[in-house]
Parts: sequence; structure tokens; C-alpha cells
Amino acid sequence: MRITEGEFRKLTKFIEDNFGIHVKQEKKNILISKLENTLYENGCSNFTEYYEQISRDKSGDKVIEFVNKITTNHTFFMREPEHFYYFRDMVLPYLKGKIKDRDLRVWCAACSSGEEAYTLAMIIDEFFGDEKSLWDKKILATDLSTKVLNIAKAGIYSEEGINALPSLWKMNYLKKIDEKNYTFTDKIKNEVIYRRLNLVDSSFPFKKKFHVIFCRNVMIYFDNKTKVDLIKKFYDLTEPGGYLFIGHSESINREDTQYKYIRPSVYRKE
Repeated sequence: MRITEGEFRKLTKFIEDNFGIHVKQEKKNILISKLENTLYENGCSNFTEYYEQISRDKSGDKVIEFVNKITTNHTFFMREPEHFYYFRDMVLPYLKGKIKDRDLRVWCAACSSGEEAYTLAMIIDEFFGDEKSLWDKKILATDLSTKVLNIAKAGIYSEEGINALPSLWKMNYLKKIDEKNYTFTDKIKNEVIYRRLNLVDSSFPFKKKFHVIFCRNVMIYFDNKTKVDLIKKFYDLTEPGGYLFIGHSESINREDTQYKYIRPSVYRKE
């Protein structure tokens, strides 16, 4: 199916205005391939008709279907492992001594299919050991795509998918459900709360601030203004002394934020 320049501009503007994702001209064919079947399924003979459908969608169902098709959700266990080691060895010991009410608040702001959130849950469980019952340590994990959130909630991963995890974690936190797949124990599943959230919303519905925010490999899809606005919202939602982790391929201009640079892709609110 062909897409005209006008149709491409309308769709990409809709994506950018509503989700903050900047789609470049060279990604046109990829966008077509992602949406072609969706057009047929919705009875549309061209992209103009489909744009009219999603732009007038009052229920939100068409827009959610659209988001699930266009978003890229590539992740895996132990991606950028230095972050997890730093979280375990430096951040958690510091926060354990700092947090007086034993309410540790961690947010995975673009959790995709759950690998990051479950990894953090295992690290936290292992770190606190016998003291874990004394702490409120649930992790909030959010994403724009309902498709990946459903995968994350199920918590089922292939043997190949969990290959990078330490053997001790596999033994303590995972159970085999068939010849090729594993699932996390309820002890770990229950530590993560999954919710749908759009990071370009003007405000977020949180009553309390977070001690740690992970938002990795998402802002590379945003234009600079969207990124700066999001960093400011993160900063306002970070407890003093709290941390922000971003992807290794991402960076924050120090003139655009009050976060203090700690090390590559790790920042702290003083």
C-alpha cells in the first residue's frame, strides 16, 4: 500500500503530538509495513481514512491499537548490566541508610515487556534478604503499549530469553512451565505493579516521589523539547538524593537539568 507525503506528515504529526515519538522520513516504509494489515482490518482503503479513524476515536481503542503497532519494544534481560550492578552496589546501600520510613519507591518509566522491572525486583529481594518483610519495596512499571504490558504481567519468558540471568536467580525466582518457557514466582511478580502511562502527558498521577527512576533507551525517539520537558517532570518526581538512570546511548545536556551528573547515563538529585 502506498502512502502520500501528506498522509505521512499527518500521521507522523499525530504520533509526535500525542506520544512524543519523532518518525524520520527514512522510516516511512517501516511505518507502512507496521500499519498495512491494520488498515485492512479496520476497513480502510488508504491512510487518509485510517488517520480519520484514529483522530476521531473517542473510545481510545483505535489509538491503543495504533500505538501497539508503531512502538518499538526491543529489550532483554541484563541489558546494560552496569546499571544493575551500580543500583545493587551503590544506590541500594545508600538508600537503605537514608530512607527512614522503609518505603522504597522505584519507577521503571518505560518497562516494555518486563525484563527490567523483574530484574530490579530480584536485586531488591536479594539485597534486603531477611529484612525484606520490613520494607515496602514494590516497583511501579509503566509503558505506553498495552501489548507489552500484557506480556510483562504474564511474566513468561523463553529459556533463551532468561539465559543471561545468574544461575542463582533462575533457581530462586523462576519456575519451568513447559519444555521451553519459564515464569517468575509470585514472590517476584507481586513486587511489580504494571500500569499504562504516556510519558508525554502534561502531568503524572503520582502522590509520592520516587527514590529511583529508570527510563532507558526511550528518549532517543523524542525531539529535544519533549526530552527536556520529560527530564524536568522526572526531576520534580525524584526525592532529594534520588537517582535517574537513562540509556547508554542517551545523554542529558547539563544546562537543561538540575540533576547532577554521576557517571555515564546515571544522574542524581542533590
